[in-house]
Amino acid sequence: MSNGEYRSVVRILLRNFINSFKPRQLRGNPMGEDYIGNKYYEIPADPSSGKRKPSRWYDPPKNLDFQDPIPAEWEAWLRLRRTEPPTEEEIAKNLAIAEMKKVNAAKLEAERLLEQGSLPSQVERGPQPFPKYPEFHGGDPENKYKV
Repeated sequence: MSNGEYRSVVRILLRNFINSFKPRQLRGNPMGEDYIGNKYYEIPADPSSGKRKPSRWYDPPKNLDFQDPIPAEWEAWLRLRRTEPPTEEEIAKNLAIAEMKKVNAAKLEAERLLEQGSLPSQVERGPQPFPKYPEFHGGDPENKYKV
């Protein structure tokens, strides 16, 4: 490596090291809020600076942590499966469908309990042997019918 190439590599490394201390855009554009209270943000993609994908995240409401579930529509948006954030109408419609499914499931369970009286019992089975098939032999190609 010649002296000029060495200086250019050192210059690039030094410039990248100094740029790593420069503040980045920490505030994203607010994109929406869900019924739980999570707030969603996005920093759009900027291909001119080499950023091909947008950065997306959410902040949960106070006293809640990131372990709580988030709506499926917002999760799809966070994972870049959809480009546009979900609308309030879409979330309300899907929430109503989920509630209707819960009510229908409760009705079906009540009907089943009236007809049969209790939960169906599971058939207890002991350990089962590995199945043997006639088209597979035990390893000896000459003796393929012996198992």
